Amino acid sequence: MKLIIIDTGCANLASVKFAIKRLNITPTISDNSDEILSADKLILPGVGTAEFAINEINKKGLIPIICQIRQPLLGICLGMQLLGEYSTEGQNNKINTLNLIPNHTKKLEASNLPLPHMGWNQLHFDDTSHPLFDGIKSGDFVYFVHSYAMDVNEYTIATCDYGKPFSAMIQKDNFYGMQFHPEKSGKVGARLLQNFIKNI
Repeated sequence: MKLIIIDTGCANLASVKFAIKRLNITPTISDNSDEILSADKLILPGVGTAEFAINEINKKGLIPIICQIRQPLLGICLGMQLLGEYSTEGQNNKINTLNLIPNHTKKLEASNLPLPHMGWNQLHFDDTSHPLFDGIKSGDFVYFVHSYAMDVNEYTIATCDYGKPFSAMIQKDNFYGMQFHPEKSGKVGARLLQNFIKNI
């Protein structure tokens, strides 16, 4: 199993790598296009702003490489948001992202709840047969830190509610996303990572 964590220049690379090593898989952090394209599975992590992350990916020449990927790729937190068409997080209010999933990221409509949405919250899903949900129950808790998210859409496979429902997990073809941090989500997060590695 060749698992590559794409080096986006973001700060959570080491924690994602450590979480995967606990599953007895040794991933490689890389921004080398040949390594990325020859991987069995890929993870696109990210923390911070969409503008910074997409600029870093662009500087490394990785946008066309990521768009070529046919292997399973998992975007985590900001990495999931980058899979969409654009984000409204930028100073000019619209940052074009990877355009791999036809939806976009916008500020959470959290009513009177504080932003960022930070802490443990529940996953909700109906398709219990999805291979990512092996050993996971709807209502299980995972750990979030974010102020922006995708609305619920046709590619949503799990939701979370914070003021109103948003996409907690998405999938289109070989691209998967988790808005929360599985590497900080205890046994549930570890099982979700394991399911991506073993079942997808």
